[in-house]
Amino acid sequence: MYNYLDFEKPVQDLELKILELKKLAENGEAVDVAEEISRLEKRSRDALRDLYKALTPWQKVQVARHPDRPHCVDYIKALFTDFTPLAGDRNFGDDQAIVGGFARFRGEPVAVIGQEKGSDTASRIKHNFGSVRPEGYRKAVRLMELADRFKIPLLTLVDTAGAYPGVGAEERGQAEAIARSTSACLALKVPSISVVIGEGGSGGAIAIATANRVYMLEHAIYSVISPEGAASILWRDTTRSKDAATNMKITAQDLLDMKIIDAIIPEPMGGAQRAPETVIVSTGDLIARTMKDFAGANTDFREQRREKYLAIGRSL
Repeated sequence: MYNYLDFEKPVQDLELKILELKKLAENGEAVDVAEEISRLEKRSRDALRDLYKALTPWQKVQVARHPDRPHCVDYIKALFTDFTPLAGDRNFGDDQAIVGGFARFRGEPVAVIGQEKGSDTASRIKHNFGSVRPEGYRKAVRLMELADRFKIPLLTLVDTAGAYPGVGAEERGQAEAIARSTSACLALKVPSISVVIGEGGSGGAIAIATANRVYMLEHAIYSVISPEGAASILWRDTTRSKDAATNMKITAQDLLDMKIIDAIIPEPMGGAQRAPETVIVSTGDLIARTMKDFAGANTDFREQRREKYLAIGRSL
């Protein structure tokens, strides 16, 4: 059963009516209803298009968090072959909020690091809802260093509400782990590409997203803090999350205007959750074009990365 968001209720009513008519027709309990179904399907498509043409920032937050959106493991399964995951940080343990390893992308060797939220109760608990602990970032650093040593490009898939804020994580040096992971991203001699596929939350996202090219899905978000957290700090009122989402400029369109990201990957009508295969293919095609550009470039990737982020600071 599709999970409808609050603002999708007009579409939900129409689609449930269509489903009801189709079931009646299948059971022989209704006269020919094909024309009525066709009419309702057109109304449903039009309503969905109109909704997604004018999404507010807060509605984009809801879409970015939609449980049916394709997750990191879906991209890895669809886009990469010979994926060999690596586990553990060689210090404390393995954090499964970070999925990473080496694979082939359209025949070329790559290192892949992604944040995985999980798709059902069991997998969400297993992956800690995508909130990474210090050992997860240290695992990421380990993978980055291996990629650099063997001159393998790095691809990262970002989808986290933020780094895990628990006591244990703080005791094991959460801030230091995030800083080291960000530093490792900046120090890579090989090219790096990052795609924000859902939520890009705070330092938890930046720790693996400080890349030569940063892309976002059309309805993804990328912010220094969640709208709820910002509302709590600024107004001591989490009910003002909508205001925070608007004022923080967290949508892909806002961030492209500010030159913080490099391109937007279009999503199908109704969001990535309605046609996961389509958006995964689009993401793969953009990654392939970027890797081709990198392969033909005589570039110091560290210097290019340095200039990219210094330019953001100068332009804002």
